[in-house]
Amino acid sequence: MNTNNLIIIITSATCLTLYSCGPKEPKLKEEAKAQLMKTFVLEESQVENTVALPGELIAFQEVDIYAKVNSFVKEVHVDRGSEVKKGDLLLLLDAPEFESQMAEAASKLKTREAILKSSASTYSRLYETSKTPGTVSPNDLDLALSKMMSDSSEVNSARSNYKAATEIKNYLTVRAAFDGMITERNIHPGAYVGPSGKGSEKPLLKLKQENILRLAVAVPEVFTSSLHLGDQVRFTVKSYPKEMFTAKVSRLAGNIETNIRSEMIEMDVINKDKKLLSGMYAQVELNTKRNTKSFLVPSTAIVSSTEGIFVVRVENGKAKRIKVDKGNANGSNMEVYGDLKNGDSLVTDASENIRNEDVIRVK
Repeated sequence: MNTNNLIIIITSATCLTLYSCGPKEPKLKEEAKAQLMKTFVLEESQVENTVALPGELIAFQEVDIYAKVNSFVKEVHVDRGSEVKKGDLLLLLDAPEFESQMAEAASKLKTREAILKSSASTYSRLYETSKTPGTVSPNDLDLALSKMMSDSSEVNSARSNYKAATEIKNYLTVRAAFDGMITERNIHPGAYVGPSGKGSEKPLLKLKQENILRLAVAVPEVFTSSLHLGDQVRFTVKSYPKEMFTAKVSRLAGNIETNIRSEMIEMDVINKDKKLLSGMYAQVELNTKRNTKSFLVPSTAIVSSTEGIFVVRVENGKAKRIKVDKGNANGSNMEVYGDLKNGDSLVTDASENIRNEDVIRVK
């Protein structure tokens, strides 16, 4: 082989080598920059979680008892802690002026009834006599009828006054409006009480029904869709820290309180043994199981930055930021909502350092 042919062969081989190496160089550089990341496959699941919320036990019924008329306390039949039944006598008040007013009203009623009886008798006689032509003028008969109607109106008015006086007297007898317990007493016999009297600053008595209690809880807006009438909840109180009590959701407010962004709910608590007291604070466990499925991701997969909240999806070996909104927390996981679907591959430990189109190598 001559020298010229040898040079051509060596030159050709060198060119082939350079050609084959040239295109691979960018790929090698890209692989060198690739970030090694752990990923997981996204799947929809039923989110079920238990959240602890503060609640308060309040009486099922509660009433502050005041005097409706100015009077003096004559008798007190109950004290703090007394258990009463509906209709039981609690207080007797005394107002002598009402006794005289009632006697006066009764006297006026009897007088008006007597006058009506006389005018009715007169009209009846004239009416019978008028059946004989020419004996009674029509004008006299009309006058007698008018007098009887006027006296009848006076009787009705007197009767109303007497009834009003009787009802006022009834205000002097105070009875229990429902079964319950007297939890507060602020008066003693001889005290002057009334709507504008010295004894009106505080209620005379306070009556509460405590064999059934209301457990009131403010539920944050994010959990309200998980609540339904009849759902069972569990709760504890500080007085019995090792004992778990149960109740069922009885009432939903159906409204978000704008100042606390929560819905007020109530549970009826049967309290026959009176272990629980109104005013106690409770720690309530609510099950927040959703009716629909949603995406749960590890909290480490969510990045909160000045650019927004996002997760990182791996598409064809490259990163893509997906903006999301957070939902309920479930242990170390968090609900997210966004442009996601079953089967997406997301980075488990995402950070702000991962940019769109960054090359990702999966561990």
